Amino acid sequence: MERHRETVELPGARIAVERMGSGPPLVLLQSAEAYEAQLDLVDRLAGDREVFLPWAPGYGASPLPETVRTIDDVAYIYLDLIEHYDLRDIVLVGCSLGGWIAAEMATKTCGRLSKLVLVDSLGAKFGGAYDRDIEDIYFLSFDEVKAIKFADPRRDPLDDMTRLSEDEAMQVARHRETTARLCWDPYFHNPALKNRLHRIAVRTLVLWGEEDRFVRPDYGRAYAERIRRSRFVSVAGAGHYPHIERPDAFLDALSAFLNEDQGR
Repeated sequence: MERHRETVELPGARIAVERMGSGPPLVLLQSAEAYEAQLDLVDRLAGDREVFLPWAPGYGASPLPETVRTIDDVAYIYLDLIEHYDLRDIVLVGCSLGGWIAAEMATKTCGRLSKLVLVDSLGAKFGGAYDRDIEDIYFLSFDEVKAIKFADPRRDPLDDMTRLSEDEAMQVARHRETTARLCWDPYFHNPALKNRLHRIAVRTLVLWGEEDRFVRPDYGRAYAERIRRSRFVSVAGAGHYPHIERPDAFLDALSAFLNEDQGR
């Protein structure tokens, strides 16, 4: 499917956006690895919707301004972005880091949202001060990180880094640098988010890979418990990226959630 690429100038940020399809809007917020932009999944989602795929500051062609220092900052930029397009009744889908951003956005306002989907989201601290809610990927080796994120590490789209061009390798390095700058301290969470999740007013699907060992399913259930109109669904045979490892099962769960109001 043809993609329209453009750059949107916002107060304090310049955001690269890809758009495809037509119909009700679906905004897809990517993981830190930005796997989503290359997936057939995007074209499938655009079969009956207009899909907006923004690149967060510091990812893709979006510069990282000095004023953007936290994921909370990114959430406000994305709220400005959907106002720029005057989008309404949005299905907001966030994967991993994108799920954290989506949750931050929804705790601030749900006025333009119809439904929210959080896929193996990061961003909250549910355990005690010394509990490891989120595995430390900066302590583990490259192979160990793949093993905790994927049920089958061979499904990692970046499994063989030697196949990347120099430009692609530099982009991967830039994404990792941006992730470390925005998410290192505190480690992959906003201490305030846990106590804001009750503010999410739209129906929410919390979708999780059963074999996710980066943020385990119990973490996902804790997310769902704090969102009033939420449902937790797990995907068998998938790790942290069920939309990569089990795309058909992922789409089945997503479609059932999006279509459940039809005929009522």
